[in-house]
Amino acid sequence: MIAQIIFIIILAAAIYLFAKNAGKIRRNIFLGKDIDRSDRPAERWATMAKVALGQTKMVKRPVAAIMHFFIYVGFIIINLEVMEIMIDGIFGSHRIFSKPLGSLYGLLIGGFEILAVLVLVACVVFLARRNIVRLKRFNGTEMTVWPKSDANYILCIEICLMTAFLSMNAADYKLQLLQYTHYIKAGSFPVSSLIAPLLPDGATSLAVIERVCWWLHIVGILAFLNYLPYSKHFHILLAFPNVYYSNLEPKGEFTNMASVTSEVKAMLDPSFVPESSGEISRFGAKDVTDLTWKNLMEAYTCTECGRCTSVCPANITGKLLSPRKIMMDTRDRITEVGNNIDMHGKDFKDDKTLLDNYITREELWACTTCNACVDACPVNINPLEIITEMRRYVVMEESQAPASLNNMFGNMENNGAPWKYSNADRLNWSQE
Repeated sequence: MIAQIIFIIILAAAIYLFAKNAGKIRRNIFLGKDIDRSDRPAERWATMAKVALGQTKMVKRPVAAIMHFFIYVGFIIINLEVMEIMIDGIFGSHRIFSKPLGSLYGLLIGGFEILAVLVLVACVVFLARRNIVRLKRFNGTEMTVWPKSDANYILCIEICLMTAFLSMNAADYKLQLLQYTHYIKAGSFPVSSLIAPLLPDGATSLAVIERVCWWLHIVGILAFLNYLPYSKHFHILLAFPNVYYSNLEPKGEFTNMASVTSEVKAMLDPSFVPESSGEISRFGAKDVTDLTWKNLMEAYTCTECGRCTSVCPANITGKLLSPRKIMMDTRDRITEVGNNIDMHGKDFKDDKTLLDNYITREELWACTTCNACVDACPVNINPLEIITEMRRYVVMEESQAPASLNNMFGNMENNGAPWKYSNADRLNWSQE
């Protein structure tokens, strides 16, 4: 009973802390402006099934796709084993699913063990790619000590969890052979049975090892759960909704601002009376609260894989822009805004903004709006929307577009084309 009470307390505390921190992230996301993404539900479900569940955009890099698939499937399926462990911890039972599942239980445990080995292999490969091979896309000015350490922490935690799981099963397997107390014969152990000879033969020692590994495995999972809100790996939970709420319009298509549309209609039709919302709208985005909740969800969904930056032509040619940095800066800024609300109240305003304090104008104007970053992202994150909204603010609120753009704007206004020639001279080139 003491062990059960301790487990229930740990489980309740873990769930409470996770819910509290996840609630803060949800609050931060909805600090953004409202946007309707409830249209075309059938297409959204299909997109989520294809991109998030099927991981179709991962296959462009086959090695990473295969290794990630092992971890992805292992994470989903091994949760069934975690469910059994939690029930055993609460009620003091042991392998409670073995009787109702019968022979199927052996297949499940055997499958879990094979998946655990595949997860171990994938984690080792990913650690090698990051720390030995040192792939270029895992580096960059934005990849400071914490982002690199975060990735390594997660991989090491997963290795520890899988090792504890297999060690627990190995001890359990030997205890079953010894018919020790409540260790009933249940399950199939294709991997842990190979590890079992490395363990001591004494029943008492095996029972201690089994219990220690059991606690390390389940408490480690609960600790991992509470680490997620502080990590880029929160995408484990946000990837599916993020893909569901993807922008289904053609890539790069600009949104029309209602206030500008009303002004144009009024110019064309003097009898037109614009609707007034009573709010003073800002053109574009200067800070994170000027972005939509979907932009902020994408910032928390970003896993910093660097695929966007690795295909960005501006970044490839040495310019300052990194689409990954745009998403990381957005996440850092909205987290800072949320922390300010927690400490000082919702009306507190600091002297920082996303523009200039986090993202420089040089980064914004380096973007060619080619949509390569949007196409490369495995979970349909759109850094371009944030870039164009911030550009919109610079141009429409501050009138500080680069000189080359101002020349083009002037030509558009005077000549109806980006060039300095009038309409009458546009076809002169054809006369010869």
